[in-house]
Amino acid sequence: MEANTRSTGRLPAAFLTPGSSSFMDFLSGHSPEMLPGNRTLPPLQGTIEAPHGTTIVAATFPGGVVLAGDRRATMGNVIAQRDIEKVFPADEYSAVGIAGTAGLAVEMVKLFQLELEHFEKVEGAQLSLEGKANRLSTMIRSNLAMAMQGLAVVPLFAGFDVDREKGRIFSYDVTGGRSEELGYAATGSGSVFARGSMKKLYRGDLTEQQALTLVVQALYDAADDDSATGGPDVARRIYPIVTVITDEGFRKLDEVESSQIARSILEHRMEQPDGPRAALL
Repeated sequence: MEANTRSTGRLPAAFLTPGSSSFMDFLSGHSPEMLPGNRTLPPLQGTIEAPHGTTIVAATFPGGVVLAGDRRATMGNVIAQRDIEKVFPADEYSAVGIAGTAGLAVEMVKLFQLELEHFEKVEGAQLSLEGKANRLSTMIRSNLAMAMQGLAVVPLFAGFDVDREKGRIFSYDVTGGRSEELGYAATGSGSVFARGSMKKLYRGDLTEQQALTLVVQALYDAADDDSATGGPDVARRIYPIVTVITDEGFRKLDEVESSQIARSILEHRMEQPDGPRAALL
């Protein structure tokens, strides 16, 4: 196929024929070996050691949703990378945070981005947020065979629903099972601690700035109790990746903005190491 393309200077007819609006379906028909779920792995012998990403958190507020992740990747009990990026834009109004096998997760996000872009070009319109969540569910399910061998990918998907005019969050399991989360959510090894933190601090009337502070507080609490989650690293200037999605689209906080939130939290933690207290009643 490649040689024929090079000699004629034209794409094969199959690439120019209108077909499915799904890029994954297109790839399955023409180059199925390129899909992650179609790869054949050697027989499993012991534990597979590969870099894993942890922890992703999200919270909604009136007008949008915030999605954030720490920067640490681990391989067993070793820190494999201190500044990995785990939160990516899916399209103009949605984003994905990755937890699980880092290499596969990044590959899946890139494929998901192509899936949404392909749909928009073929159909001339964007998928609904519900449709995007369903497409991601299908992609996770296609990776089930690899997940059963220890190479699982468990993302958190968030976006602004332009039809309902509000932020929404979707979580997944390794089989592609999808659940919509109300208010806040977390995934990854530190998710239990992050979710507990947000459970006590979350309110439905948070401002955007308060929601941004909330998710960084949750990541700090996760890092406090989970060795695989990295907290703000002031010495190396490594801060959480924090994004916000509103009716104006996806925006990633720059280093100055994220560092200001992290440093403010660190200053208060000098007085209250366990963080802010929720009222008893």
